Amino acid sequence: MKIRTILTLGTLAIALALVSWWMGEQSYTWFPPQASAESQLIDRLFSFLVAIGTFIFLGVVGTIVYVALFQQASKYDTSDGPHIEGNVTLEIVWTAIPFILVVGIAGYSYHIYDRISILGPMEHVHESMAHNMASETPAIAPVAAESNDSNAIANPEVVIAVKSRQWAWEFYYPDRQVTTAELHLPADQRISLQLTSEDVIHGFYIPAFRVKQDIIPGRAITLKFTPIREGRYRLRDSQYSGTYFAAMQADVVVESSDSYQQWLTDAANQQPTAAYNQAFDEFQRSPGGRTGWQTVQPAPPPLVNYPGKGTS
Repeated sequence: MKIRTILTLGTLAIALALVSWWMGEQSYTWFPPQASAESQLIDRLFSFLVAIGTFIFLGVVGTIVYVALFQQASKYDTSDGPHIEGNVTLEIVWTAIPFILVVGIAGYSYHIYDRISILGPMEHVHESMAHNMASETPAIAPVAAESNDSNAIANPEVVIAVKSRQWAWEFYYPDRQVTTAELHLPADQRISLQLTSEDVIHGFYIPAFRVKQDIIPGRAITLKFTPIREGRYRLRDSQYSGTYFAAMQADVVVESSDSYQQWLTDAANQQPTAAYNQAFDEFQRSPGGRTGWQTVQPAPPPLVNYPGKGTS
């Protein structure tokens, strides 16, 4: 291969890498603001995949376009092309590079998957097996692990029970015995959600947090994350759960620790009232409770201490 050809290909590869890196950086703007520590990990992985995908796409398409435009036979050339034998070295290279790339992507993806502690189908199976085995053996008191992390002691996990049903969310704060229809979270503090479903499979999904967890009926599932950006966000059901699936949403408020404690105190002093539920309201306003299609009746609105500012 001539030096000029090598320099040309090297220059094109560098230019392609720079364009791919730029595209990867642009991918950060395609999502909502990063509102949790986990969102930074997910966005970093996505940016990495976008950069690699851009490099491969432009490289392949660019080669096809170049060959189509500049490697054509003349108009009346009917001769055969040159006879080319196989190149073992080239075949090894183009097999090894994709293999290393795929293994690297898989390893990096699993590393992030493991750090954000999202439970997949196999984990649910393993949990079920462990639960069945535990029910057949005597319980052993766990030994508390010693920790020198002062931050963990000063800011313990905030445990919140999340109950899902067709079609409403309900949040319970056991420390203050507060039930709400709006999820409030302290910023920069580890959150532990205990997710349960009363009927069908639901999906706990907050786009700004980049966390999504399927909620399996009959099983308590723990989801942990750390909100880092104060603001108001939206919780959605990511699993189709029936007629009023689109109405199964709730506000998520991330606030400072002091504001969170003040809100919790104020909510604890309020008498429980029925929260507004869009699905239940629309069903009740239908003539005779009939919507024109088959549907289950929405669960009645939950009694909560704090219905939320977005309710009516």
